[in-house]
Amino acid sequence: MSNPINPSNSSSDDVVIVTRTRVACDGGGGALGHPKVWLDMGQDTQVECKYCDRLFKLDPKAADTAH
Repeated sequence: MSNPINPSNSSSDDVVIVTRTRVACDGGGGALGHPKVWLDMGQDTQVECKYCDRLFKLDPKAADTAH
């Protein structure tokens, strides 16, 4: 399952706009990142990675909010 991230929406504040409520984060640094973790927003519209503090926000226009 791929991580539906739109990199063009990333900012220097480590906010990533996503189209699904379940996302994966690996720190984005290759070997310098962190172990890949799956994050689930549940009923929220955002979730923060506990390793790197990257914030994933659900695109308000996203039709598919299921994982």
